[in-house]
Amino acid sequence: MAAYLIADVDVTDAATFEEYKRDVPATEQRYGGRYLARGGATKVLEGDWQPHRLIILEFPDMDSLMRWYESPEYARLKAIRERSARTRIIVLEGVLPA
Repeated sequence: MAAYLIADVDVTDAATFEEYKRDVPATEQRYGGRYLARGGATKVLEGDWQPHRLIILEFPDMDSLMRWYESPEYARLKAIRERSARTRIIVLEGVLPA
């Protein structure tokens, strides 16, 4: 079953964050990850959420997603992201095919 990572990223140091943006896609692809949305325009329909830069990633399953997130190659990039942005991240499983 597919698994999704949803991140709301508030970039605080754009120059440093550029390295993260440049290098992270290759690490995600190694684990089957692909972008469904990445930094596009947003519109809040309900509630008081004020999103910043939203990202939605799809992985083949939760195991693949977590192996990527906990991988040594992502650890270096995660440290860069943590220095250059404030981020809220959730993961969730998709639905089983009918």
